[in-house]
Parts: sequence; C-alpha cells; structure tokens
Amino acid sequence: MTTHADIEQHPDLAEMRSRFERATSTPRAQAVETLALLTGLYLAASPWIAGFSGLTNLAVCNLITGVAFALCMGGFSSAYERTHAMAWTACAIGAWTIISPWVVSGAMDTTRSIVNNIIVGVVALLCGLAMAAAAGLRGGGVRSRRRGPGPSPIG
Repeated sequence: MTTHADIEQHPDLAEMRSRFERATSTPRAQAVETLALLTGLYLAASPWIAGFSGLTNLAVCNLITGVAFALCMGGFSSAYERTHAMAWTACAIGAWTIISPWVVSGAMDTTRSIVNNIIVGVVALLCGLAMAAAAGLRGGGVRSRRRGPGPSPIG
C-alpha cells in the first residue's frame, strides 16, 4: 500500500505561495490594486457623478459591473495565489464597460456616458492586464526552476 503526501506540503506549492506574496507586496502591485479598487468604486458611482443617472439601464449596469470589478481586484492582497486568475475577469469587465453604452438596451449612448465608460473601461482593462501580467510573470515557470534530473514529482 502506498501513501500519498498531502499536496499542501509540496515544495513547489510553498515556493509559488511565497512568490505570489512577494508579488503583491511590491509597490507597483499595490499601486495597481489601489487604482483598480478606486476604478471599480468610481464605475459603480459614475452615473451619479458624471450625470447620466437618468439612463437607468446603464446606471444599473455600471453599478453592478463597478462592484464586481472592485470585488475581483480587491481579492489580490488577501489571497493572491487563489485570485490571480480573476485578473482576466477584470479585463472582461473593462472591455464590457467600454462597449456597454451601445449594447445596453435603450438609447444609452449620450456623450457623457460614452466618454465616461470609455475612460473608465480603458483604465479597468489596463489594471486587469497589469495584474494578469504580474500573475503570469510571477506564477509561471515553477518546473523550469527545479533542480536536478528526473521526472517531475507532480504528475
């Protein structure tokens, strides 16, 4: 009978966790996360700040996507190793924000709503891409850094 070690004790997993922790403790990652949280909060409140709250469908859409974006990007500091894949969700939310004035039902494409959503959407998209790039640079290549010959212990 063979016994299998718990995956939580695997050295590669511990190394990944320490790299993810180092990635989120850099000033650049903290700045991107802060900007992303502010972007999400602004997106949620933007219909009332920019003055297009009368466009109810778009106002509700911005409120929901802003809260979702802030929640996606807010998880990086506390559990980066589990939430770094959410950066791609944040990119999708940013892209949706850009096109939403033309896609949401009704005549939502006023100058205020278009300019607001394009600027906020681009900032959100860039924040998501920055976090996805940080995850890709920090999270990849565990096996390539292994020392010694032989098969990989994972699989």
